[in-house]
Amino acid sequence: MAAASAVRAAGRRSRQLFDIFVAEIPWTVSSKELKEYFSQFGSVQRCQLPFDRDTGFHRRYCWIKFSTPEEVQNVLQKDPHILEGSKLTLKQQIRRRRSQRKNLSE
Repeated sequence: MAAASAVRAAGRRSRQLFDIFVAEIPWTVSSKELKEYFSQFGSVQRCQLPFDRDTGFHRRYCWIKFSTPEEVQNVLQKDPHILEGSKLTLKQQIRRRRSQRKNLSE
């Protein structure tokens, strides 16, 4: 039981770090293509590209998770990022746990 909670805690900590928020993604770009593009800057652990259930299209933004802070800095140092002729908007994003978000909104 203690091991499971330790794993969950480590997962929560890792979600807080090294994330990049990417906006203005062209409709024709897939999560696989995003992962391939950003892998030139480091090891991409996850690419989360949300879809709209009603339209079936992605929402033109995503989150990219890297392995290290240095990889995030590699991404942020390059500007502009262009995919299929469109300039992507990037922002470093530190995700907060839900409990932290509730405390901030109160």
